[in-house]
Amino acid sequence: MSKTTQAGMMTPTEAAELIKAGRALAIAGDEALLATLPRGTWVGGSTPYFMTGDGGQCCRDRLFVQDLGDGDASVHHYDEITLRNVLEDAPENGYSIIILPAGSKVLEAYAHHAPEFPDMYLKPIVGWVSGVHLDELAQGKAVVFDGRSGECFSDRAVVLHVPLDDSLSAVVHIVNLFEAGTGPELTFEATSRAVGRCRVDGQPHNFADLVLRESGQQQLPLVADYCGAMVNVSIQSVDEQAGVVNLYAPVFEGVSYRFARPVEDYPTAFLAAMPDHAGNLVFGCNCILNYLYSELEGRTTAELTGPITFGEVAYQLLNQTAVFLTVEPAA
Repeated sequence: MSKTTQAGMMTPTEAAELIKAGRALAIAGDEALLATLPRGTWVGGSTPYFMTGDGGQCCRDRLFVQDLGDGDASVHHYDEITLRNVLEDAPENGYSIIILPAGSKVLEAYAHHAPEFPDMYLKPIVGWVSGVHLDELAQGKAVVFDGRSGECFSDRAVVLHVPLDDSLSAVVHIVNLFEAGTGPELTFEATSRAVGRCRVDGQPHNFADLVLRESGQQQLPLVADYCGAMVNVSIQSVDEQAGVVNLYAPVFEGVSYRFARPVEDYPTAFLAAMPDHAGNLVFGCNCILNYLYSELEGRTTAELTGPITFGEVAYQLLNQTAVFLTVEPAA
């Protein structure tokens, strides 16, 4: 794989020229624009939000293109059954970029079962969850594109598997502002993204009542320690009438969570956490919640650019993080 030569906002015509030149690409943008692109070695997902060199923006007439070189990358798609094979199809040395549609069964399958997939944590995989404009959440549908076949899916994941020379290795990075607070321990009866009952320090409780009672809790994720890594689970909405909290990623049965410690001056803290010199950064993405709560429209995030997403992947599904991948000399 040759080094990335171009990344950033492009017109569909500019993106098409790269596809025709045989480049391997990860592309984000409006569904109508993605549908115009020629077939080639690329994967795509729908979102109108981006972090660019000029700052965060909502844009529906251009695409964000990440150029991953001109080597032997391959494009695959998976449903919720075949998804467990995703890393068995990956190169022994390289990385994979996955895009999953929001609200789909394949996203549910990845969220629940990715830690159990063969070769997980042995082969680098990063990616994001596609979505729609926030004003269109009720009627819009997130989609992904398999550039090799030209197919558009709302119920499958697309993956670009990228091999690397033996002299190089891929490294996954996560930017997470949050750590567990000192509040009560929360546990849940089942692995789920729609939560009614929970236990608060061992006592049964309605989770929606707890969230609504605590001012500001809807902006703070739940945080759990997954083998030394702090993993966020962010709140999507609260259905007060049904007494259910909808989450962007599932909570897991048997795992202890706490609400995150509040972050003073969220926008400043997030921007301070961005890498100034990330090395050979070939992929990046950032959560829509960071875009909103950090007020990133028009503000830059150092070298980290890419789609604004409805969930991030760094091995497993994450929320309220930024993820990037660098290619570095092998140790």
